Amino acid sequence: MKRTKAQESRSAIERLYITMRHLFMRGNYKPTGVSGESLVQALLTLSPEIYGLVNDPEKLELDGLLYVMERLPRGIEECRYIRLISREGYADSGFSVLVPAKRKRNCYRVDEEQMYVEMTRGKSDIYDILTHLTFLFIESEKIRKNSSDPKGRINLNWKKLQQVVRQEENGEEFNEEAACSYLTHLTGRTFEETKSAVQKFKTSQNSNSLFAIIYHMGRLSMEEALEGNDREVSFSATLRERVGHHVYGESWANTIKEVLDEENLLERPLHVISANLHSVVNTIYGHQALGLESYEEIEEMALKISLQSKGHREKEMLEYARNHGLTAVPDTSGTNIGVQIIDTGKMESGTLLPGLPLPKESKKRPVLVVMDYAFGEQAYECFDELLKPYESGQQKMPLNIISNSIMGKAGILEGKKGDIMIPNSHVFEGTADNYPFKNELDPEDFEGYGLGVYEGPMITVLGTSLQNRDVLSYFMDSSWQAIGLEMEGAHYQKAIQSASKIRNSIRKSVKVMYAYYASDNPLETGSTLASGALGKDGVRPTYLITYKILEKIGKAW
Repeated sequence: MKRTKAQESRSAIERLYITMRHLFMRGNYKPTGVSGESLVQALLTLSPEIYGLVNDPEKLELDGLLYVMERLPRGIEECRYIRLISREGYADSGFSVLVPAKRKRNCYRVDEEQMYVEMTRGKSDIYDILTHLTFLFIESEKIRKNSSDPKGRINLNWKKLQQVVRQEENGEEFNEEAACSYLTHLTGRTFEETKSAVQKFKTSQNSNSLFAIIYHMGRLSMEEALEGNDREVSFSATLRERVGHHVYGESWANTIKEVLDEENLLERPLHVISANLHSVVNTIYGHQALGLESYEEIEEMALKISLQSKGHREKEMLEYARNHGLTAVPDTSGTNIGVQIIDTGKMESGTLLPGLPLPKESKKRPVLVVMDYAFGEQAYECFDELLKPYESGQQKMPLNIISNSIMGKAGILEGKKGDIMIPNSHVFEGTADNYPFKNELDPEDFEGYGLGVYEGPMITVLGTSLQNRDVLSYFMDSSWQAIGLEMEGAHYQKAIQSASKIRNSIRKSVKVMYAYYASDNPLETGSTLASGALGKDGVRPTYLITYKILEKIGKAW
């Protein structure tokens, strides 16, 4: 019986992860070796939407390339050797720290040929970067082939690009339109497409110019093919020892509990919120410090902030927040997950939000623990550790957690960017793990705000960079009736259910709230993650979900 495209794609995902796990345990691999070729073939079979033209033998995927380069350290395209490491003391070295614009991780350029990348966010982070590197290796082979004739002779456009890159490195002027023309032949794209891509890379805060990136990707591929200078990806022994043992999550969670203990907040009602670190603060203190009396006024303030029209009122609000309950917990663990603790007992205002009164007694007032977004399996590591009792000496003190709320961004399968998804279960892709739950948030909570609202199961995927049209269509059209996909939901719920129903670390009646806003629609051409961020269109769903979570928390006491 012939397999469907969805079945072939799901098999490719499985092969990718089995190969990645094998290479990780082995400790190294060469992209053009047998193992590297296995990754390449699996990725080409899968053909993720975010990598667009990856299967085209000549054309480079330029939007996908920008997406990848903004998540990798600047200059990685110049390095023959890429080593993934744990936190191993490089922060105290003399090497400059490189932090990618769209993915928080410390990276170190050791010399001209070597880049070290810290992996402290678990397996998902490792799989993510290996997928991106495999994409780069595929595209670099295209550049090499486009730069030479069938006999291996280098063509004029490559030589001209080499001159342009040297001029750029020396700070000399060059004819950009002529350079775009050379690049057009090497990328297999039209002059218009190439010129547009050059401008996008020019405005990126993280990457080198497209001219330099294409040149160095092609150079390494040529040196490997013609001179035998192999590229290599390796994993440090310390990284291989630490992954899966919650080393960073435990340190992160203990720091939070220590702060709660120092502030005498451990016995107070706790509400944990996984969200960004601005919407909760701006929503609460926009009302309390600036006197905003409706959701619409709070949204208007948030829009002004997102457009960078920051002014005296915002500074006034943040200063007020620091003096009335807001404590920022610095992250020294390596998780790259920032945390804010909001003690409502220190608030002068009698209301948390407009029309939502706080308990009169300070000791009954809730404490909000707001954590930034986790990444994939890191969500389980951190939440699992956070929900454990706090150990001080011989004492074990369970946390008085009333609710766990998760706000995130996700890919939507039916709808458009900015719409809202309310899950009633999380299905972990590639496994038999399913997590149904009672969501305290309801689609009716979001009616009347001009946004599409969808309710149903959501798929927790192994990696957003592996989004495949056939697999996603299967989840949407089959009896699963999935509404969207994200990377953390099943991991959060696994930790919550383990803590409340098996370990008895937290109350069995703990309330859960999940809501996601659509950052992309991977089934719609031009709406994948590679098409860019939501910008101001993300303000309304972000703040609306935040407002509704706080509203539900406020009604619970």
